[in-house]
Amino acid sequence: MDGDCKEGKEGEVGGFLRSRRARIRPEEVGLPSHGRRRVPGLRREEVAQLAGVSVDYYIRLEQGRGTSVSDAVLDSIARVLRLDETEHAYLRTVARPRRQRKQQPSAPRVRPGIQTLLDGMERHPAFVLGRRMEVLAWNALGDAVNGFSRMAPGERNVPRQVFLTPAGRELYPEWAAVAAQTVAHLRLNAGLYADDPDLCALVGELSLKSEDFRRLWADHQVKECAYGVKKVRHAVAGLLTLPYETLTVPADPDQTIVVYTPEPGSETAERLALLGSWETSSAR
Repeated sequence: MDGDCKEGKEGEVGGFLRSRRARIRPEEVGLPSHGRRRVPGLRREEVAQLAGVSVDYYIRLEQGRGTSVSDAVLDSIARVLRLDETEHAYLRTVARPRRQRKQQPSAPRVRPGIQTLLDGMERHPAFVLGRRMEVLAWNALGDAVNGFSRMAPGERNVPRQVFLTPAGRELYPEWAAVAAQTVAHLRLNAGLYADDPDLCALVGELSLKSEDFRRLWADHQVKECAYGVKKVRHAVAGLLTLPYETLTVPADPDQTIVVYTPEPGSETAERLALLGSWETSSAR
């Protein structure tokens, strides 16, 4: 999956496992580090030995031919490679053939009840993302912070904004961290939905147009952005420090509600209140 979603199972599994082998030094797992090594990190033979499987079996897994690999084997490999919970789940997803998943429409819709929920959060910027990290809906304060309504529909996509627009670098003072996090989350979704042609096309477009995206994509990092803090430089409100929480919509698990949750009384909360008032008066 170095460049798009269509390299198949071998590219997904092999690239991910090789990247995880490369980050572990032999001495960290009790192996001698002397001798010449063509590549950094652990050799395939060493991973197989530590995981308790044959070298041939492990090689077949890296080549995408481990179609019936068990949870126990994947758990052993995850232990050896020191995968975190998200990486472990990702390995299980990409290592075995997927059942055909329900295709998401090119323009998925947000249920009216979800929009009502967003609108009810008057003090908190909020919006909904789809599996391609496209913005599907938002409330007034979310629009005031991000300017969704002023974007063309195709531009309402977080990876496109971050990597393909000058405004993306201006909006995020900590752009490098936001970029890495965006790619890690997009790769996680690409592993879950490798049969989604629109998602694959997005990865291909970003790979073609952005050197930064290509570099980060090749790192094979995967991360679920469940919560955190993001800094935004707003043209009117100034610098905003925005903690955020995400909620998956139970009836539409491909849709995620993102809510910015600044602490009440904080400078950012006060700036958001002023921004909301300013936007309301400007709309009259």
